[in-house]
Amino acid sequence: MTALTLSTSGAATLRADALVVGVAKDAGSKAGGLVVAPGAEAVDKAFDGKLATVLETLGASGAEGEVTKLPAPSGLKAPVVIAVGLGPVPAKGDAYDAEALRRAAGSAARALKGSKKAGFALPTESAEDAGAVAEGALLGAYAFTAYQGGENKLAPKGTKSGKDAKLPLGEVALLGGKPRDKAFKAAAERAAAVAEEINRARDLINTPPNDLYPESFAAVATAAGKEHGIKVQVLDEKALVKGGFGGLLGVGQGSTHGPRLVKLSYTHPKAEKTLALVGKGITYDSGGISLKPAGHNETMKCDMAGAAAVFAAVVSASRLGLQVNVTGWLALAENMPSGNATRPGDVLRMYSGKTVEVLNTDAEGRLVLADALTRASEEKPDAIVDVATLTGAMVLALGNRTFGVMANDDAFRTSIHEIAEEVGEASWPMPLPADLRKGMDSPTADIANMGERMGGGLVAGLFLQEFVGEGIAWAHLDIAGPAFHEGAPYGYTPKGGTGSAVRTLVRLAERTAAGDLG
Repeated sequence: MTALTLSTSGAATLRADALVVGVAKDAGSKAGGLVVAPGAEAVDKAFDGKLATVLETLGASGAEGEVTKLPAPSGLKAPVVIAVGLGPVPAKGDAYDAEALRRAAGSAARALKGSKKAGFALPTESAEDAGAVAEGALLGAYAFTAYQGGENKLAPKGTKSGKDAKLPLGEVALLGGKPRDKAFKAAAERAAAVAEEINRARDLINTPPNDLYPESFAAVATAAGKEHGIKVQVLDEKALVKGGFGGLLGVGQGSTHGPRLVKLSYTHPKAEKTLALVGKGITYDSGGISLKPAGHNETMKCDMAGAAAVFAAVVSASRLGLQVNVTGWLALAENMPSGNATRPGDVLRMYSGKTVEVLNTDAEGRLVLADALTRASEEKPDAIVDVATLTGAMVLALGNRTFGVMANDDAFRTSIHEIAEEVGEASWPMPLPADLRKGMDSPTADIANMGERMGGGLVAGLFLQEFVGEGIAWAHLDIAGPAFHEGAPYGYTPKGGTGSAVRTLVRLAERTAAGDLG
């Protein structure tokens, strides 16, 4: 994990491999469109006040995420300056947007791969700004290297492979962050804790399914519970059979790796509210007997991203000492075809007692979530939020960077959407049209696991709603789009697992602890 420090040094005197500064677009500026952002005054002075002009000569435009490297002048201890674009200059009196700072810091951190230390002289006028820069830098410095590197047998002994040659940025030194100010210190500590847990979630999502399966995921959760004072209970196959968890057992019965239901309980002695988080944890999804077509299997290790997000959020709540009880439910199974797998047409008796006709074994996430939602409801929490890479339909509706939010309460759905936007996670409120429920009527069972094809993401939400306890506020986050990024990295978003929804869940827990959700 990249280290984070609130440096007392100035930009001119900091000994580091590079200094990161911000530049923005301003068509009315004397520098021909570029403005050096606050925090970089000492660096600009070292360039005789002409840093913006030099950058423009090099082709910099100030566009968001744009990175320009240039050698530092003699007035700086660091040998390299990295200018990162912040987008348009804010309107007079406004501060730079926190998400713009987060993305800029992430872009710079990615560009600094292989460096030991870098000073970030981006705008940090408030503690919130400092937290955004710190969070973006730590998330941008992420790299999944567990299966790369090793000794190259064709090279001299000890030579590293090409993929292992450059490690992530070693240390982020936040400049102008007022290290003695309690608010700035708290913001930095929060950023470090949340970023570390997001990166742990990313590691889980990126881990290949031959190493991450329900039992091994449960072992990771158990170890983290011991480390952070979280009570962990794991229900194995025998316990699931005894408890009647037909959804989890039905999905997992085709695999040699049996299913698990993991309960993580973080409690605070002064807590007045309880928040339950439920995560879909399909450690690999082949589609089961309803096998996925060629080209759709390669990334299905990411189908446990919802459980990873819930796990990371509970651990974050514990590390931050939030005054709220947070219970995480990880519904873990591997969906495989075999002679013992659930078939289309089978009927499962769920933990709730309801029967479900399985029309498509690739609509398995809603089955494991249904059992976990019912179990979570028994404890009468103040609210339940489930997180899942649930439907391709949601990707078609909202694209690869936005998750959908459904709920049984309009005000709660609005709150979740606003929280997501506040922390920089793109979301969009989606309806639960009652007319779509009829499509899941079954002549054989209480309900089918499939309904109308059009509006499939909403149909899945309606199915889940059937298993939420009466009177409990509930929201469903379908993160199928943003959970796994297959393109080139951008901002603080890496290729592969992203840790989508963790920041939203953590802020929700903070809001709940503060009594801001009613």
